[in-house]
Amino acid sequence: MTVPRITPDTDTLRRLPKAVLHDHLDGGLRPATLVELADTIGHTLPTTDPDELAAWYVEAAGSGDLVRYIATFEHTLAVMQTREGLLRTAEEYVLDLAADGVVYGEVRYAPELMTKGGLTLSEVVEAVQEGLAAGMAGAAAAGTPVRVGTLLCGMRMFDRTREVADMVVAFRDAGVVGFDIAGAEDGFPAADHLDAFEHLRRESVPFTIHAGEAHGLPSIHQAVQLCGAQRIGHGVRITEDIVDGELGRLAGWVRDRRIALEMCPTSNLQTGAAGSIATHPVTALKDLGFRVTLNTDNRLVSGTTMTREMSLLVEQAGWTVEDLRAVTVNAVKSAFLPFDERNALLRDMVLPGYDSVR
Repeated sequence: MTVPRITPDTDTLRRLPKAVLHDHLDGGLRPATLVELADTIGHTLPTTDPDELAAWYVEAAGSGDLVRYIATFEHTLAVMQTREGLLRTAEEYVLDLAADGVVYGEVRYAPELMTKGGLTLSEVVEAVQEGLAAGMAGAAAAGTPVRVGTLLCGMRMFDRTREVADMVVAFRDAGVVGFDIAGAEDGFPAADHLDAFEHLRRESVPFTIHAGEAHGLPSIHQAVQLCGAQRIGHGVRITEDIVDGELGRLAGWVRDRRIALEMCPTSNLQTGAAGSIATHPVTALKDLGFRVTLNTDNRLVSGTTMTREMSLLVEQAGWTVEDLRAVTVNAVKSAFLPFDERNALLRDMVLPGYDSVR
């Protein structure tokens, strides 16, 4: 059914059902929660005023430097080293998604970064899953149901990716739906971790790879051709293989095989991967038929929500309800869920929500 090309207002955007595939748990804490948890463990923050802390994050992350952007996670990770901290942040994460109109989300985090307090990898995953389950139960009770799957991240700068891949396999019947490799992209090629990806393929576990943000086409080529990623985290630099609307071999491969691009406009502006919302590659790639999805990346660090990302594209890039529907459908189609469950999400949650704005 064709959705009319109308320009949505803020209230409409807030009501629209949303799906987010690329969102980091440690990048989405509530500022007030971060302040409270930091006080409990004696960790010093740049400020203890929640509003000022939120503003500090956006300013610090907006340097245009991916390395400095990643460094802002020092404070969130500091309060996520205990079972109590993980339970609270995971539960609130889900409730915040539900309040934003998200009906399906995939949350990602690196468990190896949350073991400094003595927790094992398994204990980290168990705590996060318990917190997510509490959040989903709370959202359902409030009449705003949301389903959240988990991606475990291996850090490309370190040597525990195979171990984390083993955790994905161990917890795949407990809410963990896939794997990701994250961290500093430039200088740390994904192909260095082929053992983990080969293991996941043998176990029939899907995975995505951060690529094409801080590094260009070689990074994307490695992710899809050597490692076999089903999705690409960011992927904005695929445009380097597109000239005057003509796709090169790699860009054609990504588009024609429906490899989803997990695009995060505000985050890309902060890291310098894009110059403006109006010129962000997400619009051109959408128009060229790529399987583009819209994501927040890190809600605290970028000072954003899915509603805000949608609003920016409507206001600055001319997007309509039809465009928002298309990227939401793309996200559900590319979710790391069984086919029948993806279809049920589309049928029961997403398409009726968009039809209601006609």
